Amino acid sequence: MSRTKILFICSRNQWRSPTAERIFSGRRDIEVRSRGLSPKARRKLSAADVAWAELIFVMESEHAVRVTEGFRDELGDTPVHVLEIPDEYPLMDPGLIELLHQGVDPVLEEIGCTG
Repeated sequence: MSRTKILFICSRNQWRSPTAERIFSGRRDIEVRSRGLSPKARRKLSAADVAWAELIFVMESEHAVRVTEGFRDELGDTPVHVLEIPDEYPLMDPGLIELLHQGVDPVLEEIGCTG
């Protein structure tokens, strides 16, 4: 069974995208990574990360703009979904987890990932 490669992106790879990586990493049907766009990110987004991904989730519209402008060649036709989750939740916050599921689960179901 082939696993869909999913990349979660936020600003500093400190709270939002690492939470997403943790909560979705246990699934058998997907592989996940998290990265940040800031120069101070814990794990900074690279061209190789964008090329690896088959589906990208960003936390804010600004992140989508930066990814599409900065990694146009690597991105190709990889879908980028904006979750619109503000940077106001700590790591593994229940409210953040709920927002992530609300935004990500329907997309995964739509592409046939069932867990």
